[in-house]
Amino acid sequence: MIVKGMFSVTEVSTPKGTVQYREERFTGCRCRISPDRSKRHVPQPLSIPQDTGDCPFCRNRIFSVTPVFPDGRRIIHGESVTFPNMFPFGQGHVVTVITNEHWVDVFSRQQIVDALSGQVEALRHYDGYASINMNFLPSAGASMIHPHMQGLCDIRPSLIMERYLLAGREYQNHYGRNYWEALKDEERKSGRYLFGEETLWSAHAVPCGEREVRGILPVASLNEIEPYIDLLARGILEVLSFYRNLGTYAFNLSVFFDKPREDHGFHAFCSLISRINPNPASMSDSAFMERMHFEPVIMTLPEDMGALYRNGKK
Repeated sequence: MIVKGMFSVTEVSTPKGTVQYREERFTGCRCRISPDRSKRHVPQPLSIPQDTGDCPFCRNRIFSVTPVFPDGRRIIHGESVTFPNMFPFGQGHVVTVITNEHWVDVFSRQQIVDALSGQVEALRHYDGYASINMNFLPSAGASMIHPHMQGLCDIRPSLIMERYLLAGREYQNHYGRNYWEALKDEERKSGRYLFGEETLWSAHAVPCGEREVRGILPVASLNEIEPYIDLLARGILEVLSFYRNLGTYAFNLSVFFDKPREDHGFHAFCSLISRINPNPASMSDSAFMERMHFEPVIMTLPEDMGALYRNGKK
């Protein structure tokens, strides 16, 4: 085992190459990296599903079929339109449609800035741990082709957020230093560093998905993010450009925030992973909650399974 500051690497040999078992020392998050699997040359042709003309996020329908906030309005920033999620899976769950166009190959900086601004304005109405999320294209778990973000806010942090809060506390108690500042110092000196200083972007050492990139922000909570929205948007677009240069279009994105008025020494961070390009066989039910938050969203109550099983036997 090789311990490298914040994480450990155990490398084993197989008849077809090496496999790395990686683990974050203070969160327990683990992954397996098999570089030789990239040699399989699995084709990933880009195939965008055709527009059926009934998209609720397109301009000819969005203002008539989407719900409104309690004050009777939707939040508008530039092209973006933000409204409550019709089928929420959180205490606070909002949707931001990013663009007028049904399909966008490359986002502009202003489109991302406006969408993030809409998310922040909407999520401020809820008290808890906020996150801004995105599934782009069906192979990344998106149920709608039309580009959109989803904001969540809950009283209890999601599993991944909870692990980092505990890790930060343990690191501070053990070393007397802020976990995130130490992490930035380590990443800046590594081959994983990509770009940025005030917000540092690097390939995450123990990725939760293919080509995970994380940007560590200089703030903790949603209430502090507004002056850094433009910087965050620029970083996101830089990572997406990097993905496209590698031939990847689909992705998941999550930005995690601490609860306002709490002092956990936390730094908000943005995480992106690339997903297989959409093709006729690539529909996925694994989206940002499963991949980024480590919490699956389930539709069927376990207590209903007995009746469903018995009904199927009739």
